[in-house]
Amino acid sequence: MSSQQITSLLAPPNVGDANRDAVLFLSSKFRVLEDLDGLEALLGKAESRSNELASRFNSSQAAKETLIKESRASAQSHLETSQELSLQRHLLADELDELYQALLPSFDNGQGSSSLLKDIEVLHRNLTELEDIKGYVQVVEHALQLSESAIQEIRSLSPSSSITIAAVTRFQALQAFASKVSSTCSSAEDAAGKQTLNLVLFLNKLVERTWNDIKRVVSEALLTSAEQLRWPMPVDYVAARQEERTAFERAFISLLELQKLGETIDAIPVETRSEKSGLYPLEVLVQAVALRFKYHFEGTRQTNRPDKPEWYFTHVLNIAHDHRAFMDAIIQRLISSTGYNDIDAWREFTRLLLPLLSQKLNRSIPTLLNHPSLLAHTIYQALAFDSALREQGFELTGTCARDTHQIWPGLSEVILGREDWFNAWLEGEKAFAEGQYHDIISSSDAWKVSDDGPDDDSSTSELKSTNSARRIKELTEQVTDRYSPLPDFVHKTRFLIFLQFPILENYRDRISASLDAFETLSSALVRAVPGALGVSLGVKDETNVNVDTRHLTTGVEGVQRLCKALVSCRYVEAAMEDWGEEMFFVELWNEINQRSSLRTLAQTRLALPASDSELTHGTVFREQVQRYQLLGRRAEDIIVQQVCAEIEAGLKVHFSAISSPEYTPEDGIAVSQTLLAPIALLSAHLSSLKETLPQHVVTVLYRRISSRLSEHILQRQILYRGAVTLEQGKAILAECEMWVETCHIGLGGALGGGRNRVEAPWLKLLQAGRLIASEGQSRDRISEATFGASSQDDWETAILDAIGICEIGRDEVGRILRRR
Repeated sequence: MSSQQITSLLAPPNVGDANRDAVLFLSSKFRVLEDLDGLEALLGKAESRSNELASRFNSSQAAKETLIKESRASAQSHLETSQELSLQRHLLADELDELYQALLPSFDNGQGSSSLLKDIEVLHRNLTELEDIKGYVQVVEHALQLSESAIQEIRSLSPSSSITIAAVTRFQALQAFASKVSSTCSSAEDAAGKQTLNLVLFLNKLVERTWNDIKRVVSEALLTSAEQLRWPMPVDYVAARQEERTAFERAFISLLELQKLGETIDAIPVETRSEKSGLYPLEVLVQAVALRFKYHFEGTRQTNRPDKPEWYFTHVLNIAHDHRAFMDAIIQRLISSTGYNDIDAWREFTRLLLPLLSQKLNRSIPTLLNHPSLLAHTIYQALAFDSALREQGFELTGTCARDTHQIWPGLSEVILGREDWFNAWLEGEKAFAEGQYHDIISSSDAWKVSDDGPDDDSSTSELKSTNSARRIKELTEQVTDRYSPLPDFVHKTRFLIFLQFPILENYRDRISASLDAFETLSSALVRAVPGALGVSLGVKDETNVNVDTRHLTTGVEGVQRLCKALVSCRYVEAAMEDWGEEMFFVELWNEINQRSSLRTLAQTRLALPASDSELTHGTVFREQVQRYQLLGRRAEDIIVQQVCAEIEAGLKVHFSAISSPEYTPEDGIAVSQTLLAPIALLSAHLSSLKETLPQHVVTVLYRRISSRLSEHILQRQILYRGAVTLEQGKAILAECEMWVETCHIGLGGALGGGRNRVEAPWLKLLQAGRLIASEGQSRDRISEATFGASSQDDWETAILDAIGICEIGRDEVGRILRRR
């Protein structure tokens, strides 16, 4: 019976349930009044039933008490039994532990560290390892014995005997043994994930070292005979004794025979050869050169100076040059006699000299990274060395280089091929160029128009310029000279984009900022752009000086500043157009457009062509030229605006005076006094432009200025003026002719073509003046032709016959005639 059932049975009776059951029972038995007759009988049965249940309850209560006592006694008995069993378990565990400890071996420290079985396993494993080590050592010992015997086998040869396959049998045995060990260990390599065992690496290196030792043994005779010829000094082979030449040639050929034998038996795999590997006898001859090189340029002698890289470059060039005759006449014959007909002796000798310089550069360049000037000097000397060596005819064809068809990248690639070294050089050059640029811009005569004559045949030689523009051109060309020798177009492109273009862009921005400042007509010109366009206050502290910018931005002085900006812009623009046509930049432009890597690099700075036709007509400076052209046109617009605005402002007084009803031209005075100031100002401006600007620019500006002034005067003085008298008309004509005469005198023949080119922009005004001043029969013919029914051709003919000019339309002529 479960505890839940016991709890349910021990619970007291539910009075509510009993009352409900009694009500239900009575309701079922006494449904009508007649059913009450059996109430007594039913009550008697209920009393007997109650007595029976009470009796059973008492007996059940007694049985329950007895059962509880028995259960408690049984539980206590089981608890004591479990405690006894737990105690026995602990005792058994202690006994087992004592037995286990008794089985362990005892040591000096009194503690057992392992079982006897484990000790036996460790000893067995150590024995196996010792056996493996013994086998390993035996393999190494056998290989070393083979190596020593192979060297001794070569030593035992007589100097006069040839080196044949029989002389390297022990070396072949060493090769075979190393190959066998390598194949045996291949399974272990596979299990370890394709890793080469150290034993295999050792044997391969031992084979290579043994062959080098054999080569050194054979080369001893060549070193001895070469010293007798005073090598590495220039060799006078003809003056040497016969026995010396014979010994040298025999030793030289012996090394070549050894090399052919090594190629036959594959003594050294091709993939393990370094840049120092070449013809064996030439390697030996280079050793003496290397000793002298290290003595002079890798020690503490005065010849080892970081600021004199040209010394060790020149040293190697001299060695290659001094021994060329010996290589071509003697060494080439010996090489060709042994079957190396495709090897050029001098090129191979020169190639073996190059590792001396590459090692020197690899050691010295890291110390020069913090010294940009020394780093740049070293790179220029490396480029000069490459150029000089190429001029002497050096290339990889005819040498023992791995890829003889590859173009020799030059020794400069040792430096330029390292991205961090090239970036350090580029940053140093950029800092130097920026310093030069700031010195040019901040100089006191930066914006002074240069009086120097033409120094070249380029298109810029005909242009006037400021000192800063000339120096910027020289600086840009200097940068070009610095990176043009670079062999890689990627390096050239980076110099162009990150060094040369910023100089041109900064100069353009400086001119643009000066024009912005000029247009503001405020003192910001001086504060925002110090030194811009030659503005100088002439005082030490300019921050607290109240500057009257009116004289800086008005009159001839103000226009002169604009002219300086214009000539600077046009000069650099013309220089870039010339540079774009040079072969160097044409090739660079073509490479940029043909190679995707260069296109990506240059995309942010250059406007690349979308078609081949654009590639044909474009240049690398096309985008820069267009920006300078826009800046030049802006400067021209400001000049025209400035000159015309000042003259038009001066004409206001004159126009007000002649528009007055009381105005009457005085007798004998053809030109009003109020007109003298504007005419004098125009003359001064034209004279200044003529002296400052080149002829074609003066022509363009004069036409624009004259056309605008002519139109302005025509509108204000004639077309939109009230009625005028004949005397006033004659005064107007005199003023019109005065404008032309002033321009003619001011320009002083700068336009060429005589007076006609000067009059061209003023023809409409001159025609209007002659019309307004016409009288008599001439005026009658003009009026009849204009207002009559004559054709256009007849009208033009009549106008030309009457006044000699026909630039104004018929309607405007009519309006002018109606003014009188």
